[in-house]
Amino acid sequence: MRHEHKQEMKLRRRNLALTVTYDGTNYNGFQWQSPPRVAVQNVLEERLEKIFGDKIELAAAGRTDSGVHAFGQVVSFFTDGRIDVDKIPIAASCVLPSDIVVREAREVARDFSALHSAKSKIYLYRILRGAASNPFINRFAWHIFRPLDVEAMGAALKVLIGTHDYSSFRAAGGAPNMSPIRTIYAAEVFGENLFGGDCLTIKLHASGFLYHMARNIVALVVAVGRGRVTLAEFKEIFDARDRSLVPATAPACGLCLQEVFY
Repeated sequence: MRHEHKQEMKLRRRNLALTVTYDGTNYNGFQWQSPPRVAVQNVLEERLEKIFGDKIELAAAGRTDSGVHAFGQVVSFFTDGRIDVDKIPIAASCVLPSDIVVREAREVARDFSALHSAKSKIYLYRILRGAASNPFINRFAWHIFRPLDVEAMGAALKVLIGTHDYSSFRAAGGAPNMSPIRTIYAAEVFGENLFGGDCLTIKLHASGFLYHMARNIVALVVAVGRGRVTLAEFKEIFDARDRSLVPATAPACGLCLQEVFY
């Protein structure tokens, strides 16, 4: 929601929250972009106006980057539109492209904000293992050909759990005054079989994430799995609070905003 329009929007009768799923491959992230660049927010605001009959300005739980996906993105907005909440997903399917879906709609309290009311988030990062790619999941996973030491990766992830300064995983370009202190409640890696593909999934549940934090964590954990970084070195890099010590950011395609908790 644009700051200059916030008070005007709050005069409307309803505050709605939508749970949105999208394939981020073809978009310049979630956050609104100036044309001709197109972000998920651009499409949602433009198309939802056709359903509600007034100008839509969204607040979102997470500003996913270009190429990042979401299964459980949450957006909220004020509207005078009268459509019943149970009819919104069906109506949205008639106006949205096939790679953006409204899964659920609900009426929320007037002080609810998809961004500011969020308590924690879960991100999943998927890695496709083996020599052969898989056309069913190539858009949603980082393909790594060589074997990975899953046990070592799990041990590295456990180091991250708790309340810490995560500056080592913070990319330049985010909000400069944002505190690097976050709490990671759970961090684990497990195997999955997706459409016949042998995948590893890294799960991160945290109070919040810094800019590129999830993908930078994945990059360093994968370096451990490849045997390029020892567990002791992983701990040293984490404690150093120096982004330059972490390998290049993991590809966007593997990351998905899975769930937001309020």
